Amino acid sequence: MRFTWYGANSWLIEVSGLRILLDPWLVGPLEFGGLSWLFRASRDRSPTIPEAIDLVLVSQGLEDHSHPETLDTLEKSIPVVGSPKAAKVCRQLGFEQVTPLDFGETYRLHDRVEILAIEGALTGIKPENGYVLKAVETGSKIYYEPHGFYPDSLQEQAPVDVVIGPVSDIAIPLAGAIVRGNTSAIELTKMLQPRYFLRSTAGDDGVVYGGLLSSVLKARGSVEALQAAIDNLRLNTQVLSPSVNEPLQLSMETPTAASTDVT
Repeated sequence: MRFTWYGANSWLIEVSGLRILLDPWLVGPLEFGGLSWLFRASRDRSPTIPEAIDLVLVSQGLEDHSHPETLDTLEKSIPVVGSPKAAKVCRQLGFEQVTPLDFGETYRLHDRVEILAIEGALTGIKPENGYVLKAVETGSKIYYEPHGFYPDSLQEQAPVDVVIGPVSDIAIPLAGAIVRGNTSAIELTKMLQPRYFLRSTAGDDGVVYGGLLSSVLKARGSVEALQAAIDNLRLNTQVLSPSVNEPLQLSMETPTAASTDVT
């Protein structure tokens, strides 16, 4: 399996010979509802949009997952799978093959990768999606949820090989954590027993944040603290902090020292 992190929630996952673009933010600034005074993120340098994408997978309908400018740049013939809210956004942008997934529903991509929708973070009336991706031939599994929220039923998917998620809490004063990696990452590790935990959602280089919301957000937790907690529990999980735009090859054999080529 190969993983390329583009910062924030954006990934290219290469598994079973297929290329899955996850929650892409690749061009332009990131804002919510065009309210730059509230929140704005921009990059020093935009990533190159990957070629030969087999599927776009979107977990939420909010702009930091269903980024309109990025999605509008992609070929509309690429199949899309997303939460019901994300699917609605993608249909409105003109994608021709859009499949909404509700909790417990699955989608098969070329009979090589099975995607199961899992209940994720509550961003409105109904929670959005997390996903378990399974390589059909080998049985290897990847779990992704960008906010650190998961249901008890996720235990049924254990063990998995790779978890992609936050390692830090990001909180708004008086409102609480909107991302709870610091409090959920160790519990996820105990539950799913992954070989690798890939840090996502925050901590990327080259992103400049502005606006009222970014000035009050508080972060707590780190890759180092999570690895120390895992080591204290004698669990065999490596916590990796990928470099933005640099492919990370992960072996599904015996884990070794973290690097950009883990074999």
